[in-house]
Amino acid sequence: MKPEADFNLALVAVKSLHTAVWLFFVGCIVVVPIAGYRGRFLPAAVLSGLVLIECAVLACNHWRCPLTGLAGRYSAERADNFDIHLPNWLARHNKPIFGAFFVAGELFVLGR
Repeated sequence: MKPEADFNLALVAVKSLHTAVWLFFVGCIVVVPIAGYRGRFLPAAVLSGLVLIECAVLACNHWRCPLTGLAGRYSAERADNFDIHLPNWLARHNKPIFGAFFVAGELFVLGR
């Protein structure tokens, strides 16, 4: 394989991993209020804890996913979605959108 092909393959692998991790945490955020609605507070707490750990990782990395830096090794592109398989607008506004969903879900669970 050519070095360019190796870089492209590596970038696709990092983007795919980043997307899978993103889907996992979005799933956690979506399930927290569902678990709370069903009175399943331990699973809601565990999922909330996982999301908070991810928030700590992001905070320690200047609010960037560590996979963004890894993807940057394989591409000079720096569009908001260069490192993840998401539409550009969603990659750009990901933290405020899902941060708001997470806070709303947490408030809902606390209210239950």
